[in-house]
Amino acid sequence: MNNFINNCKAFMKDEEGLTVVEYVVGAGLLVAGLTGIFTTFSGTLTTELGSIFSSGS
Repeated sequence: MNNFINNCKAFMKDEEGLTVVEYVVGAGLLVAGLTGIFTTFSGTLTTELGSIFSSGS
């Protein structure tokens, strides 16, 4: 039982797992933000890129 308590204390003090969770949450927020930006400006981007590539040929 004492070994279990020591393992729990070591787990709670371990910050590496927390760092991984922070990176995952940060990456998720970044993807959500970029998705929102590209969804909002998709029409404008399509029009602008279409005009750039059609005028080049």
